[in-house]
Amino acid sequence: MNLSQLGALALMNMMGVITPGPDIFLVTRFATRSRRHALAGTAGILTGLLFWSSVTVLGAAALLNAYPSLLGLIQVAGGAWLLWMGQGMLRSGLDQLRTPNLIIVDAEEVFGTIWQAYRQGVITNLSNPKVVLYFAALIAPLLPPSPGVVAAVLAVATIIVTAGVLFTIISLVISTKAMRNMFLKAGPWVDLGAGVFFLIAGSVLIFAGVSELLG
Repeated sequence: MNLSQLGALALMNMMGVITPGPDIFLVTRFATRSRRHALAGTAGILTGLLFWSSVTVLGAAALLNAYPSLLGLIQVAGGAWLLWMGQGMLRSGLDQLRTPNLIIVDAEEVFGTIWQAYRQGVITNLSNPKVVLYFAALIAPLLPPSPGVVAAVLAVATIIVTAGVLFTIISLVISTKAMRNMFLKAGPWVDLGAGVFFLIAGSVLIFAGVSELLG
C-alpha cells in the first residue's frame, strides 16, 4: 500500500468514526462524567475494531456473505446487548428525573469500574458484525486478493490509529470542565437520549438478524 492509499483509507475511516452510532454515543456518555471511563471505553472500542479489521483482512467478509445465518446470529446477539444497554441508560435517566437533586459524586456509581467501561466498549463495538462488510468495502479496493503481511498490518494499523485519535479527542474534549458542566446541565436527558438511541439501534440490529436467519 502506498501513502495515497493509506491516506484515503484513513480519511474514509475517520468519516465512519464521526458518524453517529453506538460507539460514539457510549464514549460521549462516559466522558460527561469521567475522562477515565471514556478512555477505558475507547480502549474497548479499539479492541473491537482491531478484531473486526483483522478478520476482515483475513477474509471474514466472504465468510459472512457465504453464510448469512452466521451474520444473522451475531446480529441478534449484538442487538440484544444494545437493548440491554439502552434500558439501563433509560433507567438511569428516569431515576435522575425522579430525583432531580441527586448528586452523583462517583462515576462508578453510574458506569461501574474502569474494567466494566472497557468491557462495554468491546462488546458494543463487537455487537454489529456488519462492520466487517464496511471494512471490506474500505480495504478491498486497496489490497490485492491475497495481501502480504506488511500490507495487511498497514491497513489494520491505519484503521486503529485513526479511530483511536478521534475517539481520544472526543473523550478529552467532552471531559473538560466546561464541556462536562454543559452536559451535566442537561442532566438526565443525556442518558435518556443515549438510551433511546441504543434501543432503536438494538431493535434494528435484531430485525436485520432475524431477516438474515429467515432468508
